[in-house]
Amino acid sequence: MATIDIKEHYKKNVVPKLTKQFNYTNELQVPRLEKVVVNMGLGEATANAKAIENGVKDLATVTGQKPIINRARKSIATFKVRKGMAVGTSVTLRGKRMHDFLAKLIHISLPRIRDFRGLSNKSFDGRGNYSLGIKEQLIFPEINYENVDAIRGMDVAIVTTARTDQEGLALLTELGMPFRR
Repeated sequence: MATIDIKEHYKKNVVPKLTKQFNYTNELQVPRLEKVVVNMGLGEATANAKAIENGVKDLATVTGQKPIINRARKSIATFKVRKGMAVGTSVTLRGKRMHDFLAKLIHISLPRIRDFRGLSNKSFDGRGNYSLGIKEQLIFPEINYENVDAIRGMDVAIVTTARTDQEGLALLTELGMPFRR
């Protein structure tokens, strides 16, 4: 499925390069991917109950794993949200599914974005983790355009073991993430 095996690439190319770049003494000091969390907020679910169902289906298709439904923690009258109401879905990917999803995201989906000039390198959280927003689910090849009822975006959080943003940026750059120059 994936054009490149990220795990193999990490072991053969990324570990030696980062070890040299940051002067690590041990191979286990090299930052690695921990998990990828894909989240889809479905605010329209307050008016359209079918939105949650379709969002779950889309997220399951894209990630290959059954998403959980996130519920509102408290009522907010201005948004017409009551406590316990379904407001989104999310998936936490680890291991092989995480590597497959990232390979698909980097090599297939991101290049399909119209006017794509690269990802911002300012979306790190200070501890080496990276977040990006995707405006429409149609960039993934598994999503069939005819079956889409509404265009929905999603947030992708890539959690690493890096201690600083520089280490996280170096890790993701070596894995092939297309950052802006």
